Amino acid sequence: MPLTPDTRRKIDQIRDYLFGGGYPDPMNNAEQLAYLFYFYLSEGQDKESTARARITKQTYASLFAGEWTLKNPLNAPKEGQKTISKEQLRWSIWARAMSGENLVRFVRDEVFPFYAEMAERYAVNFMEGSRLGIDDPTVLTQVVNLVDELRLDQADADTKGDLFEHVLKQISQAGELGQFRTPRHIIRAIVQMIAPQIGETIYDPAAGTAGFLVAAYDYIRLQNSSPNAIEEVELDGKKIQRGHGDKLSAAKWDILGNRTFYGNDVDLKMVHLATMNLTLRGLPNVRIRRRNVLTTTLDAQQKAELGLPLDGFNIILANPPFAGRVDKDRIVDDVKIGTTTATELLFLKYMMDSLKTPSPLRGEGRGEGGNGGRCSVIVPEGVLFGSTGAHKELRRQLIENNTVLAVLSLPGGVFQPYSGVKTSVLFFKKGGTTDKVLFLHADNDGYKIDAKHDTPIENDDLPGLLDAYQCKDERWAEWQAHFSPRPQAGEGAGERALEWTAKWWFADAATLRANDFNLSAGRYRPMSQAAVEHRDPRELLDELAAIEAEIVEEVEALRVVLAEQV
Repeated sequence: MPLTPDTRRKIDQIRDYLFGGGYPDPMNNAEQLAYLFYFYLSEGQDKESTARARITKQTYASLFAGEWTLKNPLNAPKEGQKTISKEQLRWSIWARAMSGENLVRFVRDEVFPFYAEMAERYAVNFMEGSRLGIDDPTVLTQVVNLVDELRLDQADADTKGDLFEHVLKQISQAGELGQFRTPRHIIRAIVQMIAPQIGETIYDPAAGTAGFLVAAYDYIRLQNSSPNAIEEVELDGKKIQRGHGDKLSAAKWDILGNRTFYGNDVDLKMVHLATMNLTLRGLPNVRIRRRNVLTTTLDAQQKAELGLPLDGFNIILANPPFAGRVDKDRIVDDVKIGTTTATELLFLKYMMDSLKTPSPLRGEGRGEGGNGGRCSVIVPEGVLFGSTGAHKELRRQLIENNTVLAVLSLPGGVFQPYSGVKTSVLFFKKGGTTDKVLFLHADNDGYKIDAKHDTPIENDDLPGLLDAYQCKDERWAEWQAHFSPRPQAGEGAGERALEWTAKWWFADAATLRANDFNLSAGRYRPMSQAAVEHRDPRELLDELAAIEAEIVEEVEALRVVLAEQV
């Protein structure tokens, strides 16, 4: 059952009611709705597990079997009664029978503690530290009724996930470290380019609400679906394909659900939201940990105890924080690059070191044929051309000790309403040496570039750039043929031969080294005369903003050096 306009309307109604009722924080509201969804869905999941156990003749203990010791005596049906049947904690019992002050007291003092205890059974207790945040009796009563009307038990896992994503979309502010929600159509395009396969480990060290992990899960299922198991659904005003993974065996489903996805986030709320997002999509055993990878490190024994791959990850997908800084004394040695404290550089260094290393015994890792881990990461433009020592050294390591595959320049404003920072996507593989880089430039991503960036439009460069990435070898041959020496047919013929209007181009390693390992797409673009004369002013502003950000970073670095000398 797809996510219908009526369901979206009901979610928006809940959001508007919360705002109007005095709860203006979208992050807190999303977290509170996540808890209510969990309470609602747990009853249906318990019924399904009970029925499955009966059919398969296995043992299953219902979540609602036994007695619950009341936390607040005022919730007792009779004076002096200290326990109630756990059956009374089913959504269908309390949500449809209580209202007002009684509802607030029961949910706050009994429901939340009960489900927090139940959540300890999962890979991550996403209710750790949880509490009821909607304590106005009228507002809570109305919100519970509206959630009940969603009839989540009738929705499949994809619809539940889409519904939750619609809730998460309302989070429109960046976090303290500069982290913010990545547009899902951008994530899907990146995942299509990195092309994860069943059996590969996939990691997001700054997982947020787990958007990259969900997209990778959807991609793998689609690639393992027969034609009659693929459906077309509408998401954010665009048609996308979704597969049910009918070609996956039971063993592969087990791998997908238990040994494929990994993630961290520094924000406990994000850990809760990410875990709920994955749980709603049928991935309750994926462990999203609360951890700052820039200030903590894990040795081999700790990784083994936590069930993490010891030899690195096959794939890393991430949109790490852009604008944050970490106290210099807290940065672990593993991620240090020069004296920088910029999170975008430190995260990139961490990801380079966290990828699976190709085996030298089989000569792997040379070019694109090896089995070294591969990474796709969104970075602010300044990372690609910054002139500080840390910037240059990081790019040198990328190009000389790894295989940089491509750089995708995204339109400015693609992260509105969170930030107007100009960004690109960096694709690279662990090991080898870079001999050439494919540059891809998107002017449009299928949505109007405005303050909200959510209105669908026809212009979309991403499909064509995806094709160019997937056919890199053919494009390289085309590029070489176009710019190979040719006889002059007359005055000006040579210049006309060099005209280039495609939104992709290449630069070889020698050119990159001659430019301080600069990886900015605009540096190497063979602009046509028309493009030079009519260059988009938005692109010029994006470049100026990136240069300004670099200047600010250099000033801050100088300030730190001077403070240390004093």
